[in-house]
Amino acid sequence: MTSEKHLKARIRARMARTGERYSIARRNVVAAPETHADNGYVLRGGTHPDSAAVAAVTGLSETMVLGIGGGLGAGYILWQFKAHDSIHLTLGFRNRWNYLDWTPAVLDRLGTPHRTHRTAGEKSATAALDAALDAGKPALVVPDRYHVGYWHLPPHLDGHGGHYVVAYARHGAGVRIDDRNVAPLTVDAAVLAKARARVPSYQNQLIVIDGPAAPDLAAAVDAGVATCAAHLGGSSTSFAAPAWRKWAKLMTDTRNAKGWLRVFAGGAGLVDALLSIWEGVEPVGMDGGHLRGLYADFLDEAAALRPAFAGAAPAFRAAGAAWHALAEAALPVDVPEYAAMRDLTAAVAAGVAAGDAGAAERAEAAAELWELRARHAAKPPVDADFALLADRLDTVYEAEVAAVAALRRAGNVGA
Repeated sequence: MTSEKHLKARIRARMARTGERYSIARRNVVAAPETHADNGYVLRGGTHPDSAAVAAVTGLSETMVLGIGGGLGAGYILWQFKAHDSIHLTLGFRNRWNYLDWTPAVLDRLGTPHRTHRTAGEKSATAALDAALDAGKPALVVPDRYHVGYWHLPPHLDGHGGHYVVAYARHGAGVRIDDRNVAPLTVDAAVLAKARARVPSYQNQLIVIDGPAAPDLAAAVDAGVATCAAHLGGSSTSFAAPAWRKWAKLMTDTRNAKGWLRVFAGGAGLVDALLSIWEGVEPVGMDGGHLRGLYADFLDEAAALRPAFAGAAPAFRAAGAAWHALAEAALPVDVPEYAAMRDLTAAVAAGVAAGDAGAAERAEAAAELWELRARHAAKPPVDADFALLADRLDTVYEAEVAAVAALRRAGNVGA
């Protein structure tokens, strides 16, 4: 028991220091992956929610799913909500990051037989899910993160959305969920039904997997690489690499109403925004982070089919390193309050990864985290260096442009 407690502490400490997800941090600490079989379903962990969910139901690697699905994208939105007097930062890193159609599209590209079910009623939505599980078929659902419960989010995030998870078995009055956890995670069926019904744009969406994937792997890889090069390498300041340059300029712009020096002039909301950078960029967060390292792994794996792709992998790892440097500048670990926030964020993530056994740990950590955030909501413990953040973002932009150029060369894809 003591050795297991010490192991968990070492993994959590590494997560807080490096921003790694639980499964990656654990592998780096004990040099072995952790998996768990439950009801004939294997829990493998993972990094990015949608890619990990598709990988789980197709048997492919998460890296291959991400790459075949079109790889990477870019997105930056700073939301200001007057109703709650709050500011919310959204970062997008996957191709079509702001659309839920990515998941069915990649299932199509993988040749995976599936059915999509939508209904307005909770009863019929629950019945459809139960029917799939009773037939032994895993299903993809999209519960609201606040209502699903295990992330322990505050009420002002009610209805802010969620991501695909795999529902794979019924368990008493609950449903077993795979949200990159490595041990069984049970959500009460009524709670899950409410969470699935919360957001109108994907209310009660259900994708039932009817059979194994049967892709033309080489063609799917080629299509995915071409999509990534066109998408991330595009000119859009909302969905392509230029989004990062736009964000860099906003860091020090004193005239633009969305410039950070104006938005956070009094300090209110800045700590939440800085933590959102760290949590959004690093894989430890709910969304899986910047994904550049994961995409580099895809290129290495795809090199078995297209050897030239391996040549572009280092450029994406360099982009990932640039993102990590930005996250470190946003929430420096040598500031005690920020170190505590990083540790508590890691504890929540580790608690989710531990499934039902981590319930108490993640609930306690989340309560401490949100109390600490509230304590510093009006003013950060130290002044933010907006010029440094802008410089780090400029480096990110240059690294992403270089990575896209390397990808185009490797895939023989035109601009």
